[in-house]
Amino acid sequence: MKTDNADFITRDSVARDSITHAKGLVIWLTGLSGAGKTTLARAVRQELLRTGQAVELLDGDEVRENLSHGLGFSKQDRDRNIRRIGFVARLLARNGITVLVSAISPYRQSRDDARQLIESDGVRFLEVYVRCSLQVLINRDVKGLYKKALAGEVRHFTGISDPYETPLAPDCIVDSSTESIEQSLSEILSQLDTSLSPRAVVALEQGEAVL
Repeated sequence: MKTDNADFITRDSVARDSITHAKGLVIWLTGLSGAGKTTLARAVRQELLRTGQAVELLDGDEVRENLSHGLGFSKQDRDRNIRRIGFVARLLARNGITVLVSAISPYRQSRDDARQLIESDGVRFLEVYVRCSLQVLINRDVKGLYKKALAGEVRHFTGISDPYETPLAPDCIVDSSTESIEQSLSEILSQLDTSLSPRAVVALEQGEAVL
């Protein structure tokens, strides 16, 4: 059977275009160490997976271990680490993946650069500031890092010996010192309605899975 090459190329181009135009989004959770970024990101991931979304989580600690191994915690190295996370998030999101980034990302310019890079591909960037007072974090101190930082045993510790630049205009603010995970989760999901498919929005509202 003879194949019409022109017709094949046209169909193939349409298929590629439909995939290219199916953009994902990036949900970037920033905040001090121990504020609950990863816990919240995992909760959001579970909710979105139930709606049939393709979701990936880029956790700051895991990225440092596997992608940014060898980088320190100077401003230069932190900026380089955030650029790498932003690059990977961009690649995933422009191919239809919803990407959750959980990283301290302490410097405002680095976060803004990541937003600009990702939005340049027509992908929505949602900055979520996971706020928590320093005193609560010191009292919470699950890993004992704040105690070590205050004793001078850990250098370049964000919030103690290194700065954290609070977002000036985040898309969403949650406060882990006053809100439950469920409350913070609800606030983030409410920001996503315009980014999800109609079926996914209905599924989130009804607590159902999209099959």
